[in-house]
Amino acid sequence: MEEERSGKIIVHVDHDLADLIPGYLANRKKDIAAIKEALDKKDMATIRIIGHSMKGSGGGYGFESITDIGRIMEKAAKENNSEDIYLQMTRLDDYLHRLDIVYE
Repeated sequence: MEEERSGKIIVHVDHDLADLIPGYLANRKKDIAAIKEALDKKDMATIRIIGHSMKGSGGGYGFESITDIGRIMEKAAKENNSEDIYLQMTRLDDYLHRLDIVYE
């Protein structure tokens, strides 16, 4: 479950996933760099794969917004829409910076 409070995005995550979450989020930060590089090269195939991966994994960890960002990014890459990709990359960066995880 995600909620926004005082500029933070609060996500409630199952405590059983606590060991996996730091690595998962670190990989999403790496995705931002990979997306930037792919955008510079106009490599839509790489962006589509990253988007597809985020779409499939976000919800499983409790990050519905990552699933949504991935879905939009995958679609934008298929449509060669650099502007939407950039917007979702920026949205992901903002999300990761504002994220506050509560383990339950």
